[in-house]
Formats: sequence, structure tokens, C-alpha cells
Amino acid sequence: VELVESGGGLVQPGGSLRLSCAASGFHYGDYYMGWFRQAPGKEREGVACIAADGTTKYAESVQGRFTISQDNAAKTLSLQMNNLKPEDTAMYYCAARRRSPYTSVWYCSRRTSDFNDWGQGTQVTVSS
Repeated sequence: VELVESGGGLVQPGGSLRLSCAASGFHYGDYYMGWFRQAPGKEREGVACIAADGTTKYAESVQGRFTISQDNAAKTLSLQMNNLKPEDTAMYYCAARRRSPYTSVWYCSRRTSDFNDWGQGTQVTVSS
């Protein structure tokens, strides 16, 4: 499994960024995916996840501002981030979790401990 994030950068408060994650080395439809972030001195937290059938879940802090999406054919995961705030500053990570035979196609998790495969991260800094 290989996950490569891109799209991070410096943006002013209220601005937008779109993160991408290129996935390879596995059958994308057998996995659910997530975006996580980790700020200095803080634990890694789940921002959003997307199930195999496209069902999504979001952290309350980003609900209505961030949108997770995936292109199964291109094996690409995206995170559109709008109305960014200074507290969104963090390293953002893409992660993948293989579904068990008992996991529904509509299920995904935002728990860090549920994911085994991680990208290297892309930095997002929101500052004026």
C-alpha cells in the first residue's frame, strides 16, 4: 500500500485548499479511507472518512467546511477545505483501512487506531 499526499501550503484565514492522496498497491474498493491531522503537541485526530459506497463522516470542527471525496477509478482521495481557520493548521495525513468480510460497504471510521496504512503527510498552515 502506498499513499502520497499533495496540495498543502500556506493560506490566509477564510481561504481554501484542496488536498489529494494518490493510492496504489491495493484494490481500492476493498478499503475505506480517511483524512487525519496532527498539530504540534497534539494527538492525531480524524478529520473525515469515506466508505466504499461513498458514505462520509466528519469531525464536528470541520463539518460544513471540509468535503471528502474519492475517485475509485483513479484511486484518488481528496479533501476540499473551505473557510480555513488558524486552528486548522496541522500536518494532514491520508490513511487506508482494508474492510473485513463483515464490514459493511457504508462503514468508515475516524479512529486513528483503526488504520494501518498512512501517507507521509502534507503541511497546511493557515495564517495571515
